[in-house]
Amino acid sequence: MAILRCTQKLLSELKLKPADSKEQPSDLSSWHANLLRIDRRKCVLFTHDTTLYSFFVPGLKKPDFENIREVFRQNFFKSLIAEDITQKHIEIFLEANREIRIYKTNNRSVLGSMNDLTFQLKHTIAYEGGIENTDITKLIYDINRIPMSAIEEIYSIYELKKLFKKLNR
Repeated sequence: MAILRCTQKLLSELKLKPADSKEQPSDLSSWHANLLRIDRRKCVLFTHDTTLYSFFVPGLKKPDFENIREVFRQNFFKSLIAEDITQKHIEIFLEANREIRIYKTNNRSVLGSMNDLTFQLKHTIAYEGGIENTDITKLIYDINRIPMSAIEEIYSIYELKKLFKKLNR
């Protein structure tokens, strides 16, 4: 079971009351999510708590927010494929994130890292000339190669791959 810890802005957009967070998720299944407004569009940034691996979903509409769990799963799957993650590891991650519960945020360090990533996203999108002109797959690739002081391996993609190596044991 996965836990998606949403900021207050995102919770109000989802129109959900978060569950009480008494459960301790595995390293694979604890995430934070934040609602961003870029180019007058609603977007969500998802960040894995342990590795800070992140993916960005732009241009969400009301039906997307009603099905946020499916939006999360589909875009997470796409981002892992774009990173050339093995099928075995993708299946492990997707299985761990099959059922998703919504909670409030609880980790200021992850939120701080997400704020840094948001700044980078907005800057890159502005530089590219807006969301329509931005290659989102490349953007996700690039944000996972931004140095992050909150993790051991510096780049979140390396931290994710390190987690996969740990799973193979």
